[in-house]
Amino acid sequence: MATTAGRIEREFYFKVLYDEKLPIKYIKDRVEYVLTLDRPITGDELVLRPDRPMEMLKPRTKLALLFIYRGQSVDFSTEVLGISDDLITCKAPENLHKNLDRNFLRVGTPSDLSILFTFRGDRYNLSFPKVMGYENINADELFSDNDSQNLSDLIRQLTDSLKKIADGYKIVNFKDKRPESLEERILSETGKALFIPSTVGHLPATDPYPKKRIITEELFKRYLEGTGVSLNMLNETYTRFLRHKYEEGTFSDAWIPILFQEYVIGYIHIWIKEEGKLPFDFTVLDNMYQFSKVLAFSLKENGYFEKGKVHNESFQGRVLDISASGLLFACPLGASLASALIVDSDLTVTIQAPTRTINNVARIVRRFKDRSAIYFGCRFIDMAPEDTRFLFDHLYGRQIDDDDTAFLAGQV
Repeated sequence: MATTAGRIEREFYFKVLYDEKLPIKYIKDRVEYVLTLDRPITGDELVLRPDRPMEMLKPRTKLALLFIYRGQSVDFSTEVLGISDDLITCKAPENLHKNLDRNFLRVGTPSDLSILFTFRGDRYNLSFPKVMGYENINADELFSDNDSQNLSDLIRQLTDSLKKIADGYKIVNFKDKRPESLEERILSETGKALFIPSTVGHLPATDPYPKKRIITEELFKRYLEGTGVSLNMLNETYTRFLRHKYEEGTFSDAWIPILFQEYVIGYIHIWIKEEGKLPFDFTVLDNMYQFSKVLAFSLKENGYFEKGKVHNESFQGRVLDISASGLLFACPLGASLASALIVDSDLTVTIQAPTRTINNVARIVRRFKDRSAIYFGCRFIDMAPEDTRFLFDHLYGRQIDDDDTAFLAGQV
């Protein structure tokens, strides 16, 4: 998965680009150009020397560039400031992205391509706490027999199972109760579970889930700091929080959010007060997350969110660049649409060329912003092979071959 290089890494990459004259790729109108860094980067500018004239460039042109260092692809976007004596002066990019798992450069959107987006599935505007993540609720994942009609029986079975693993439980809906306690506030603001296997121990030091699910000790302390707790009081406040639970007779504790799309609609709280009883483990946490999904799905199926459903209209994002495996588009800061564009949410994307129209799913996998816009990196999901071949040829001016297919894994 793509990650953003830190400040020191960024400086290192630009030093290597200059010292080793690494080739930087740029594609425009199906022609590949190779540029090199002409001088060490200074201030907010970098100067590039192309291998051939690039008359099509003008100030404020956006460039999507890629280079490879020791087998690792790194890309960045920049803006042309000026062109003189065959040199191109650009803004120094704020971000470089590495671990791309691809060697395909995104290219500026060809003028003969029209790209339109539509939210996939139902969308809602709800009054619950909102987080910067998206939870898909798929009936096929919840019901092995694909029978979602018997929800009440399934919920009863899950509730009965709680009585076997916990001394008590509570299910809270944030429609009836706003987050008040520390546990409720941190859960509703992060969308993650507060999982305390033992109140005489510590919160988990690491999160073992690929899609992060739990509040680690570090995250808990960062949250405390954000509420105004001073640095020299963090450890004491954290220790006092756990000690208070133990002193009131709670030996194992877990608060699991109930997530619906980007909303935290409530939580499940389970606890153990019987001394000597086995504490909660990650298997219990997994079961509680499954239970929370069933509860959210049940509410949706019973029309609980219907009043908040919004009309799903197509929209045109400002597509900055596109590759055979994904694209990057932008929305202005403050646009109402941007708040609904969450990592892991899916869009239907229609790519219309003069001779072919491609309808596919694009999943948002990256979200970042600068001073002027919010950017969304999308990955194409399960694009038909014939559509991939067509798009590849249209973007790069050549047919796809066996060497190319290794990099068409959909990474952005």
